[in-house]
Amino acid sequence: MGTADSDASTRQRVLSSILEHGPSTAAALADRLGLTPAAIRRHLDVLGENALVESREQRVYGSRGRGRPARVFALTDSGRADFYTAYDDLAIEVLEYLSETGGSDAVRRFAERRMAQAEERFRTAVAETEAGTPTMALAEALSTEGYVASTRPAMAGEQLCQHHCPVAHVAERFPELCEVETEAFARVLGVHVQRLATIAHGDGVCTTHVPDVSQLTGPARPGGPDRTENDANREA
Repeated sequence: MGTADSDASTRQRVLSSILEHGPSTAAALADRLGLTPAAIRRHLDVLGENALVESREQRVYGSRGRGRPARVFALTDSGRADFYTAYDDLAIEVLEYLSETGGSDAVRRFAERRMAQAEERFRTAVAETEAGTPTMALAEALSTEGYVASTRPAMAGEQLCQHHCPVAHVAERFPELCEVETEAFARVLGVHVQRLATIAHGDGVCTTHVPDVSQLTGPARPGGPDRTENDANREA
C-alpha cells in the first residue's frame, strides 16, 4: 500500500473512531488508534482542511473543574456524510408534503408509526438481557439499528449515548423524530428519561440521561410508563 493510500486509510480510521466514541481529543484518538499524538494531529489537520472535522471546546455536563476546557475534534456534516444511509433529501421532501397537507400532527403520527416496530425490538432486547443494565441492553439494540450507541456512568444514573444518527439531517428539520424516540426510550426502560443533546441540533452525540432504576419503588417494567411527560403536556 502506498503512502497516500495508507494515509487515507488512517484518516478513515480517525473518522470512524470519532463517530463511534463521539468528539475526542487528539490524545484519546492517538491512544485508541495506536499512533503518536503528532501523527494524529497531522491527520486531523488534513481532515480539518477538508471540512470533515472541526475543533471545539469539550462540553462538560455538571460542574466544571479548574483550567481551560480540553479541545475535542468532532465530525462535521460533511464528515458524517459517508456514514449516512438514509435518503435525506427524499425523506425531508415527503415529510414537508405531509406537514403541508396534514399539519404537524400528521408528522408526529408518522414518527410514532415509524418508531413502533423498533420500540418492540428494543423492548424485547431489554426484557431478555441477562447481563448489564437495561440501558446497556438498549444501547446494544440501538447499535444493531445503526446508532453506534454506548452507555457511561452519570450522576444518579447513566447516560445513553448515540454516536451516530442515520436520520440526523431529517430530524434537524423535523424534531418530532427525536421527541418520539425519547418517549419510546422512557416506555422501554420504564422510567422518565431526559434528552440532553442531539446530533440534529449540532451536538457531537445524542445524549439521554437515564435515572438509576434501582432507586425506583419497584422494578423497571419493560414497556415502562404508559404515559410520558410529553403525553401529559399534549393532553393538558
